[in-house]
Amino acid sequence: MVALVFPALPTVTLPVTGRQERFPVRRIFCVGRNYAEHSREMGGEPERESPFFFTKPGDAVVESGSRIPYPMATTNLHHEGELVLAIGKAGAMVPEEDAPNLIWGHAAGNDLTRRDLQAEAKANRRPWDMAKGFDKSAVVGPIRPGALPDGSLRCSVNGTTRQEARLSDMIWTPAAIIAALSRLVSLSPGDLIFTGTPAGVGPLNRGDTCKVEIDGLQSATVTIA
Repeated sequence: MVALVFPALPTVTLPVTGRQERFPVRRIFCVGRNYAEHSREMGGEPERESPFFFTKPGDAVVESGSRIPYPMATTNLHHEGELVLAIGKAGAMVPEEDAPNLIWGHAAGNDLTRRDLQAEAKANRRPWDMAKGFDKSAVVGPIRPGALPDGSLRCSVNGTTRQEARLSDMIWTPAAIIAALSRLVSLSPGDLIFTGTPAGVGPLNRGDTCKVEIDGLQSATVTIA
C-alpha cells in the first residue's frame, strides 16, 4: 500500500435510478452554446461555431435535493438546465456512429454559473474556470442507465418555468458531442458531459429553489441558502 501524506478524499459518486450501486464520477466536461437561441442570447452566432468545451472539477458535484450556500465572489449566480451524459466506456477518436456505445446513462443537471465572473473573463479574453468550476457548481440528478428518447427539458425557479426546449433542439447531438470531445481527450468511465443549456438562463437568489426536469429522468433540484 502506498503511504500518503494525508488521507485521500473519498470518490465522488451519484445515485443510480433503480439500483443500490452508485456511479463514480471522474471528470466533468461541459459544452458551450449548444442551443441556437441560447447562443444568440449570449452574443454568439451558432451557425458559425464548432463545439467548444470547458470543465468543472469532479468534486463540484451536488446531488439533487441539496441546499447549498450562495457562492462567494459573485452577485450574479445563474441557472443553466442541461442534459448530462454519464460515460461508461473508454474511447478516443470515436466515430460519431459509435459514440452512443460510450453512454452508460443520462441525468438532469444544472450548470451553475457566476455570470459576472464569466462576463469579466470574456471581456478580458481569459479562461472561464472561476466562472464555471467553483465549489458546488454542478447539480446532477440520479443517473438512469440506458438510452433516452427525445423529450423536453424544463428549468423552473420557485415553480415558475424559465427554460424549456426539446432535447432535439440541440445544435450538436450527444453522439456528435462525444465524437468531438474524444478528439481532444481520451474519455473514461465516470466522465460526465453537460450537453448545453437552452435560452432563458437567469439569476438565482438566496432562498430560491431551482428544479431541472427532463422527460424520463428524475429531476435535479437545488435550493440556494
